[in-house]
Amino acid sequence: MKPVKRIAAISVSGILILLFILPGCKKNDEPAPQLPPESSFVMNFNDFSSADDTLAQRDLYSYRNWGHAYSKVAVWNTIIAVGLAVPVASFLESFNHEAVYHPDDNNWTWSYNVTHAGKIYEAELTGYLQADSVVWEMRVTKSDEFSDFLWYRGKSHTDRTGGYWILMNDPLDPYTLLKIDWSQDFNGSSSLRYTNIVPGGIENGGYIYYGVVPDSFDRFYDIYNKGHNNLTEIEWNHTDLNGHIKDPEFYQDANWHCWGTGLQDIDCP
Repeated sequence: MKPVKRIAAISVSGILILLFILPGCKKNDEPAPQLPPESSFVMNFNDFSSADDTLAQRDLYSYRNWGHAYSKVAVWNTIIAVGLAVPVASFLESFNHEAVYHPDDNNWTWSYNVTHAGKIYEAELTGYLQADSVVWEMRVTKSDEFSDFLWYRGKSHTDRTGGYWILMNDPLDPYTLLKIDWSQDFNGSSSLRYTNIVPGGIENGGYIYYGVVPDSFDRFYDIYNKGHNNLTEIEWNHTDLNGHIKDPEFYQDANWHCWGTGLQDIDCP
């Protein structure tokens, strides 16, 4: 009888292991949710040609149309590069690290240090599943200055087709600064919009909207200046570099103004 009891005890123990231990192991073995793509956070300003492309023929032609488009885009490029340097750096660094699952909180965490302008920041990005989406939170710490500052948060579809981020200004003056909406369809089309959400700000509602589309002009920017109630539309071919711009305030009309493959002004077709 004793061997039978021993076998029964072993069987019960085995069942308990299957019921309570193995499920936990299985959860820990589940892969972390995929991070949203880099293009969900960082607008690609490199698609637009630079002033260097005009050097060879600058004295022969007018570059007013392309130049105006370039200056409008450059303003936002500077704002993002300077104002969002730490948030951008903290997000891009996450791709170089593996997530750790925390069963008590039912989330995954990417933890690492980020160095910007000679300063070291501790970053902790967490993600947890919510239906068919992933909820994200980025907290940043800088020794002797601030701790666990929720610099940005967001939500994305688990299939990485779209989502949003909400960014705060900075730890010393924390107010909502920017909303980023993004989408991609994996067939060549994608978009990214930065919208000013500063409470009570004169430019609250202003935005820059960048897109990639399957068209002859395969790139575009829409730039809305809320304070002036003015929408600037820019479309161009990122390979041939030709394009056009519409800016009612600057040109005092609602027409397209074109530039050619050498960026020089041309008559619109």
